[in-house]
Amino acid sequence: MAGKKEKTVFFCQNCGYESAKWVGNCPSCHEWNTMVEETVRPEAKTNAPSAAIAKRNKNKTPRPINEIESGEENRITSGISEMDRVLGGGVVKGSMVLVGGDPGIGKSTLLLQVCHNMSGSGHELLYVSGEESLRQIKMRADRLGSFSGNLKIMAETDLDDITAVIEDTKPELVVIDSIQTMFNESVSSAPGSVSQIRETTAVLLRLAKSLGITVFIIGHVTKEGAVAGPRVLEHMVDTVLYFEGDMKGAYRILRGVKNRFGSTDEIGVFEMGETGLMEVENPSEFMLSGRPENSAGSLVTCCMEGTRPILIEIQGLVCETAFGFPRRQANGTDVNRMNLLMAVLEKRVGMHLSSHDAYVNIAGGMKVNEPSLDLSLVLAIASSFRNSPVGDKTVAFGEVGLSGEVRAVSQTQQRVNEASRLGFETVILPYSSLKNIKKPGNIELKGVKNVAEALEAAGI
Repeated sequence: MAGKKEKTVFFCQNCGYESAKWVGNCPSCHEWNTMVEETVRPEAKTNAPSAAIAKRNKNKTPRPINEIESGEENRITSGISEMDRVLGGGVVKGSMVLVGGDPGIGKSTLLLQVCHNMSGSGHELLYVSGEESLRQIKMRADRLGSFSGNLKIMAETDLDDITAVIEDTKPELVVIDSIQTMFNESVSSAPGSVSQIRETTAVLLRLAKSLGITVFIIGHVTKEGAVAGPRVLEHMVDTVLYFEGDMKGAYRILRGVKNRFGSTDEIGVFEMGETGLMEVENPSEFMLSGRPENSAGSLVTCCMEGTRPILIEIQGLVCETAFGFPRRQANGTDVNRMNLLMAVLEKRVGMHLSSHDAYVNIAGGMKVNEPSLDLSLVLAIASSFRNSPVGDKTVAFGEVGLSGEVRAVSQTQQRVNEASRLGFETVILPYSSLKNIKKPGNIELKGVKNVAEALEAAGI
């Protein structure tokens, strides 16, 4: 019987959308020039109903939901408290975790440190690298300290060989570095293609669930954007972590964007050192280091990342434009939100900003889009425009509406407590939040109802 013909399809490298013909703009994610051609080998059809009945395990029958016991997941600590926080309390057995980020950001270093800590606690681990040789991995490991023999490493890209080793040794945790280098012989396309990544991940997922093994997979995109990014995998894995930060800077931020076993609002803050990644236990103090004193346009605000309040510095710079069209630029927040708040200042307070360039920066490299940032942005821009510094010991937060009103934000008590703990003396906050606050220490709370009152309270 003649074999079935292979067919050619086009996949989007960004989202995995499949199309019978090439299109310049992906209909799913609307990215341009991301469609790549791949060859698909169709599988022979079987008598699906009878095959499914014969294969079905009698023990795997549906159960009433009221008979299923709920409880906490079985977790193992990674030995890194910042990572445990993002994961929701530790590594869940049998889960699959994707760690994404740009090349060189520190993904491999972070997971090698996890292996160092967990192997020292007596757990059996397997580290599989498709990018580095065993000698290169050993050189990196030597910078982190001595390792236990519980950690086994292998340099391999063939998925069949890796699967055989996992089934034979049954480690508690497996690290795949990286998923783009893995090759599955049953898929005809090249390593790094959408089909290879999807099928390889599916095989590893079945292993994780059937054997109760935790699998960490590293996914990245090249600087040229030629390799499919980790977005293709997000719907398949249990947890998605992104490692962010400037590779030339010292800080790194681990952020959870999907977590079936915990919150997606938590972040972990790390500092890159000579011996690897070091945890930053007090991010507020770290973000405020080097802050200028008595400087117009500089103001501290408090944002919430999950359950953690973090104080960050907002910098605003307003100057007369040299062209007919003023320039507006924001680093670390939404420039459209910045334009909206400047329009509120111009309409409700009478500041003539239409002929001025405006720049906003969140110091420390944080990216924040929380509504509580509004009030501090307004005060920083107004402070720079009027060249009137705000007190160094002042913190401001609150949402600003189009009518100039200042609205309440969530978790106000935690924000005030964090400001008091770091020695700030004044907090400018929404007036409606005052009744729910227990004032810690001698800190002064100034409740404001609108932008005009906020400018007065800040002394601008």
